[in-house]
Amino acid sequence: MPAPKLLLVEDDTALAELVEYRFRGEGYDVRTTDDGDEALLLAAEDAPDLVLLDWMIGGTSGIEVCRRLRRNKETAHVPIIMLTARSDEDDRIRGLEIGADDYVTKPFSPRELIARVGAVLRRVRPALAGETITVGDLSLDPTAHRVMRRGTPMKVGPTEFRLLKHFMEHPGRVFSRGQLLDAVWGSGSDIELRTVDVHIRRLRQAIAIPGAADPVRTVRSAGYALEGV
Repeated sequence: MPAPKLLLVEDDTALAELVEYRFRGEGYDVRTTDDGDEALLLAAEDAPDLVLLDWMIGGTSGIEVCRRLRRNKETAHVPIIMLTARSDEDDRIRGLEIGADDYVTKPFSPRELIARVGAVLRRVRPALAGETITVGDLSLDPTAHRVMRRGTPMKVGPTEFRLLKHFMEHPGRVFSRGQLLDAVWGSGSDIELRTVDVHIRRLRQAIAIPGAADPVRTVRSAGYALEGV
C-alpha cells in the first residue's frame, strides 16, 4: 500500500523539520514548503492525501490557500488541518467555515498531531489506514485485496480492483474518463480514453449479483460515479 502523501505548509523552519521528521518516521511521504503560492503549485502537480497548513505563511495566506484548494475540483476533497498560533474562537470558526477539517493550535505535541492526522485520514480515506472500505453493500479490503458484496466474494481483476477502490474512496463523486485514467493508470499513461469504458464494463460484470442494482452510474457527457446501494 502506498505511503499517505502529506503536504506540509509551514514557515517555521525548526517546526517544519520536526514535523517532517516525525511523519516520515510514521511512514508518510512528506513534501514541505513555507510559501502559499508554492503550496498551491505542489498540490496541483500531485494532489496530497492531506494538507497541514499554517495560517501565517509567506505569499498567499494560509486561509486563502485553504479557500483555493476547496475551489479546485482536483483538491476539493483533500482534508486540510490548519496549524496556527491563533487561539481566538472567531479565527477557529473562520478556518472551519472556509473548509478546514480540523484545527491545531500552537504549541502542539507532534504525537497529538500525528494522531489527529491519522483520525482524519481514517474518516475520509479508510484505505490509507489499511482499513476495509464500505460503500452500500460493497466492501473492499485494500490489504487482503478482497472485494465482498452482500457477504459474497467477488472475483475482481487487478485493474478493476484499483478502479473500484478509487470510486469507493470518493463515493458519489463523478469522474471523467481522463480523471480515471490519471488516478488508476497514472498521469503519464498513453492509454486511450475508451479503455476506461472497457474496464468499467468489466467492473460492472465482476460485482454484479442477481437482484442487486448496478452501483456504477454513467453520467451523460461527464463520466462515472459509484453510488451506495
